[in-house]
Amino acid sequence: MVVCAAKFQQVPDPMTEYFKPIPFELFKTDKKAFGDALCQSFRETGFAVVSGHTVDQGIIDRNLDATKAFFALPDATKLAYDGRAGGGQRGYTAFGTENAKGNAHADLKEFWHTGRDLPDDSPYRDTMADTPSVSEIPEFDDATRALFAALDEMGREILEGVALHLGLAENWFDDKVNFGNSILRLLHYPPQQTPPPEGTVRAGAHEDINVITLLLGAEEAGLQALHRSGEWLDVNPPAGALVINCGDMLQRLTGGVLPSTTHRVLNPSPERAKFPRYSTPFFLHFNQDYLIEALPGCVAEGGKAQPAITAQDYLMERLREIGLVKA
Repeated sequence: MVVCAAKFQQVPDPMTEYFKPIPFELFKTDKKAFGDALCQSFRETGFAVVSGHTVDQGIIDRNLDATKAFFALPDATKLAYDGRAGGGQRGYTAFGTENAKGNAHADLKEFWHTGRDLPDDSPYRDTMADTPSVSEIPEFDDATRALFAALDEMGREILEGVALHLGLAENWFDDKVNFGNSILRLLHYPPQQTPPPEGTVRAGAHEDINVITLLLGAEEAGLQALHRSGEWLDVNPPAGALVINCGDMLQRLTGGVLPSTTHRVLNPSPERAKFPRYSTPFFLHFNQDYLIEALPGCVAEGGKAQPAITAQDYLMERLREIGLVKA
């Protein structure tokens, strides 16, 4: 029987200790110990910070250069890549389009989505569109695809640790995410030359839809996670570290043993308001036909099972909630 690992002792106060970086070197020497450390942090906060990751810095830098070049294009040029017809899953989504579930105010951001390249005969082509090619920036396509591939592989390794923590074979996730509708999001929070409208933030309080999120570029202050105590925790990783958080799909799979935590991005302090913020989350998804249902061992541990649902149906349900797909 699949089992979830025994509960860990709670991480002590102060709350700033919750996000102590976990060295990725531990993954190379003891995957189970790495997975246990990672999931101990997940269990408490839904977030973890990993230092010493293996994503090549040159790939990261080239993607950032391409990101800045794209968002510097005229609005009319960017809108030629408008992805709203496909639920914002590929291409460009303009400033002020997306809002967090239950939030009346749109987020103060614009973004680009690069998706998985599929073979011509893939059965997933009906619901997974190709990513538009950006002709104005010759290096854009290669730079974004390279980072997608690097974070996709990094995510697969992270899930090996999660699997071992849950008492599963280390490759348990492999054939469930290998053709997933994963997305590389290039995020731009423009400078705020004047105070933003009351009630608006760069990204409203929300949870991620997917399995896990891998986030680069979180060094700029503003990211906060909501602890179950009701306190908002600042997530301020050291330079070069990777922030990872559980998504709703992993929460559903584990019956809430690994929780998907509400998080937000606050407006900058006055001295930082005139600077743009860029970050690059990678949303790792299950294959669209994977049926998400709670692992028996996690239910035995106290997790709560919800009705089984395919990853695609769950994705569309959530996209309607945040306004990217119209009901």
